This record gives sequence, C-alpha cells and structure tokens, in this order.
Amino acid sequence: MVTSLPTESERFRRWLEQGGDGDREAIPAATVILLRDTDAGLETLMLRRNSKLAFGGMWVFPGGRVDPGDHARGETVDPHDFDAARRAAVREAQEESGLAVDLDSLVALSHWTPPPQTPKRFATWFFVAPAPAGAVTIDDGEIHEHQWISPVDAITRRDGGEIELAPPTWVTLHTLARAGTVAEALEHTAATDPLRFVTRIAFLDDRMVAMWTGDAGYESTDPAAPGARHRLVMAKGTWSYERDL
Repeated sequence: MVTSLPTESERFRRWLEQGGDGDREAIPAATVILLRDTDAGLETLMLRRNSKLAFGGMWVFPGGRVDPGDHARGETVDPHDFDAARRAAVREAQEESGLAVDLDSLVALSHWTPPPQTPKRFATWFFVAPAPAGAVTIDDGEIHEHQWISPVDAITRRDGGEIELAPPTWVTLHTLARAGTVAEALEHTAATDPLRFVTRIAFLDDRMVAMWTGDAGYESTDPAAPGARHRLVMAKGTWSYERDL
C-alpha cells in the first residue's frame, strides 16, 4: 500500500501548530537549497556573500528577505506568509544565481529564528529543490563566488578553516549529507514536517552551544543540564550536531 505524501499546505499547517512566535519580531526571509546529482554524488549550490553585507564572507544558499512584492496583491503582510516566502526563495535564486527555479518544486525543510541578542534577525524558511538546467551567473556585487559542493565536503572545509558557515547552514548540510541522491533528499524532506529552530545560545567551557526545543537545557539556557540533546556544539575546530529526538 502506497501512502501519499502530505501537501506543502498541510505541512505548513502542522508547523504552525508547533507553536512559538519568537520569529514575529524578526525580518521574514527565505532560502533555497538547490541540489543536483553527479557521478561523485549529491551536490548543492553555495554562494559566498560580499564581506560588507549581512553574513558577509560566509558561504550560503541563495536567499534573502521577503520583499513586499512577494506577497499576493491585496494580502495583509504577515511574517508567517508561507506563499510569500516561497516566492521570495524563487526570486532570490534568480537574482543571485541566474537560475529559474520552479516554484512548485520547493519543499519546506525547516524554519530558523536567531536568538534575541542577534543584531539583525532574519526568520528564515529553508526550502529544498532540484537545481534547474542552466549556468550559474553571479553579479560580483552581493555574491563574489559560487561553487557546487557535496554537503560532506562543505562541512570538512569549514572544519579545516577554508570556508565560513553559519550554524543553520551547517546543520542543513549535516542533514542533507544523509541523502545519496536528489530524489532521496526530496522524498525524505517531504515526508517530514518542517522543523522549527528558535535558537538559544549558551557557553560550556570554551564551547558555544546553540540549543533548540527538545534539549534538556533549552528552557533554562543551561547547556550542562542532564537529559535529551538537540544542539550544535561549536568548538574552535570541529562542530557537532546532537539530536536525541
């Protein structure tokens, strides 16, 4: 018996039911992880942002803030406007990489909200999609470099100090590393409700710890609290994602 996958609207509704409105004061944004199959395995498109901009110098997926024009005409601007976030992801991919992504191909993976102390907070939807045909074109303005890279290689290069990644990008790459093909990544993503990451930061000795719902130390912001783990431990060298859910 074949079980049909839930629609994107059904997955979004269940995401809303998870509760928590910590993202309401943050700037709505969206990003899309474009995937392609190669003889060497799964690869994703990554862009290096201008060092003078937000997340400057970091390697990121195509994306940016949700603009007023991304909302349907006549709609009230809502920070939880899922369709506007999808349109923003497609628009940003076109602007930053020159690739025309099919809106209907986007599958929601996760939603990220930085901690309150972050100077400029973006509440960001992360979508996964197959990379469309065509050559990547960057403007050398906002984006200075691009590369297709396997998730494992990107993580290895960050640990080696060759590239810089933000925690949401690192965790996303860690998740994608389990998939061997684009079809496998999309199927797994579509079968799972989008995960909500509302980040809390703490320090444990010389390590910074980002914690999320499900971690025993999340409510108290005590990384030493015994119990379940859902965190990214960021030491000077290797980072480690721990999830006991």
